[in-house]
Amino acid sequence: MVIDSEEARLVAAAKAGDMSAFTALVEATQADVYTLAYRLTGNEDDARDVAQEAYLRAFKSLKRFRGDARFSTWMYRITANCASTQLSRRSKGRHEELSDDDNVLDERPESDPEIMAEAGVLRDRVTAALADLPPILRAVVVLRDVYDLPHDAIASELGITESAAKVRLHRARRKLRERLFPMPGEEKARAV
Repeated sequence: MVIDSEEARLVAAAKAGDMSAFTALVEATQADVYTLAYRLTGNEDDARDVAQEAYLRAFKSLKRFRGDARFSTWMYRITANCASTQLSRRSKGRHEELSDDDNVLDERPESDPEIMAEAGVLRDRVTAALADLPPILRAVVVLRDVYDLPHDAIASELGITESAAKVRLHRARRKLRERLFPMPGEEKARAV
């Protein structure tokens, strides 16, 4: 893995106590950290809390950061852990939809209005399907399919075995497929 020399310089400076270096690292990763937190929690307020907690933990643990991975990857793992903690505290019945302003699938749809409309409909369907997943399944599918983390990293971050991560991913994908692209007979089974 090639780690950006500027990033490595900022990490070293931040470890040495340079607050402006840590601020630069935060500014470079804050959009991605917030987006991950939002996708895992499905709630703006919770996402802000998770992102803030993640940076607090990163700041406190910075001296232990070995630099084996990119700083952003380390932040993803901390964020996923904070989101898991937040979700376990949150009441189980509370679900909020992602807003239309959040582009889950395509941040730059083509200029064709028909393609834009289709992308919007699909985005809304995927958003609703993700929101309906239990948090333990949603976390696995987001970490794997959106952030492309390997199964062992997902397992480590969620405190489960790699086998459990694979099983949860399989279940999450199956539930999403059943919701988004039901096979004949599945519509009736869901209605019962």
